[in-house]
Amino acid sequence: RGVGGAKMAAGSGGSTARELCAEGLLQFLRPAVRQLDGHVHALCRINEDQKVALDLDPYVKKLLNARRRVVLVNNILQNAQERLRRLNHSVAKETVRRKAMLEAAGSYPQGLPGK
Repeated sequence: RGVGGAKMAAGSGGSTARELCAEGLLQFLRPAVRQLDGHVHALCRINEDQKVALDLDPYVKKLLNARRRVVLVNNILQNAQERLRRLNHSVAKETVRRKAMLEAAGSYPQGLPGK
């Protein structure tokens, strides 16, 4: 998945606070990756345009390494967001199941007749 691959979970019909937080972090990281890409391309163009070759390779490598780390954090956040979405869905299903069991148990009178 790329940096632009984040999707909001639509399982519960509305966004939870966790999903909103995760999406906010992803929105925060996207511009950083784009900016890093721009800097790498700009350095490459500068290096190509220079009559005297400057040794920009260490800087390009640093920028590429920083981009790699930002993309890695983005992927970790996307995976955590997906796990939270699945966990939230499982909790909601279990809550509905238990509520149905309690309602079913409550519809059959237990105890003394006439109560």
